[in-house]
Amino acid sequence: MAEMLRMSIWRRWKPATLWLLRQPAPVPTVHFADKNLLIIDWIDSGDPIDDRAEHAAARHLSALHNITRPKFGFECDTLIGPLAQPNPEMTSWFEFFRDNRLLYMARQAVKEDRLPIETMGRIEKLAGRLDQWIEEPAAPSLLHGDMWGGNLLVKDGRVTGFIDPAIYFGDAEMDLAFATLFGTFREPFFETYENITPLRDGFWEVRRDLYNLYPLLVHLRLFGGDYLRSVESVLNRFGV
Repeated sequence: MAEMLRMSIWRRWKPATLWLLRQPAPVPTVHFADKNLLIIDWIDSGDPIDDRAEHAAARHLSALHNITRPKFGFECDTLIGPLAQPNPEMTSWFEFFRDNRLLYMARQAVKEDRLPIETMGRIEKLAGRLDQWIEEPAAPSLLHGDMWGGNLLVKDGRVTGFIDPAIYFGDAEMDLAFATLFGTFREPFFETYENITPLRDGFWEVRRDLYNLYPLLVHLRLFGGDYLRSVESVLNRFGV
């Protein structure tokens, strides 16, 4: 049902927006979508993500990230999994990430009794200090938004499909950070990606963990449990 709901949002997008995704990456065509039925292209898949697929994924994602717009956000809200993801168009990445990713998802987790008030206070303290660690990227990049292994389809070393996008325009490092959270991509991916688009200083040392607070909060809302400890571990690292 979450996939159906996510795809139903595609009906509100302009054809040009779907075309954006198809330019750099294999994305299934949506032939029909409503709350009860989803019809998309068949995608040949089923193989594990090997080194060849990692190299291919790096080329696709680098091309995706090179699609830019003047503002962060998107023309409509999207979903990450079954959860709402607000995308107001803004000129500041720092403010967009703070308000519409970190604080928004944390506040929703509090409402659902997944996140203790005390931990919310620590996140708010971190949000007030984000300018110590986050810089404005050169331009907003088109993101997949939910970049983990379950959303990457592979066959014979080829990436045959990127599925279940939670797209918006943001810092490309959001996708890269998420791709390390569950070990989706390893050295072959980053070697190829950096040959095309060098990473900015501080990604591995600082921003990767900071950006991964967002998917950790998403998973906390969905599954609870150990994800609270993961969130608190990141907060400990940043001294809040």
